[in-house]
Amino acid sequence: MKIRLLTAFPAAMLAGLLLSCATSIAANDDSGGLATLRGAPIPTSTSSGGDALKKAIESAPLDRDFTQQPPLVSHAVDDYPVTRNFNKCLDCHSWENYRKEKATKVSQSHFQAADGQELPNVSPRRYFCLQCHVPQVDARPLIANTYQRPTGAR
Repeated sequence: MKIRLLTAFPAAMLAGLLLSCATSIAANDDSGGLATLRGAPIPTSTSSGGDALKKAIESAPLDRDFTQQPPLVSHAVDDYPVTRNFNKCLDCHSWENYRKEKATKVSQSHFQAADGQELPNVSPRRYFCLQCHVPQVDARPLIANTYQRPTGAR
């Protein structure tokens, strides 16, 4: 009986503590459950519900911020399926079509295997474009920062 009581009491105390913390946070938090890596809540009451973050800027590509940064996609990609059997991006950006479509062609580096071997088609490790190339959006930073592009990348 004594052992059960010694085990049950700390468990009940821990549960009560967690419940009170969760209630306190929920009452004072308008973050919608979002938090920074340091655990600080991210206020969402001034945001537009996230819709603004989903709309790509249909414009000329933005400058890159660092060496070897993959170019940003300058158009919406919502209706661009990329499966293991079909890649909509290549309809415009393939070496065969880029001139006709006035699009940027796929880089030569995308036709190399991991061992450097030249391939006749886009390498499987580079086939899923949106893993690296993301749509450019007009989104304010979640937190202030002082990052400056290196002078050599301008």
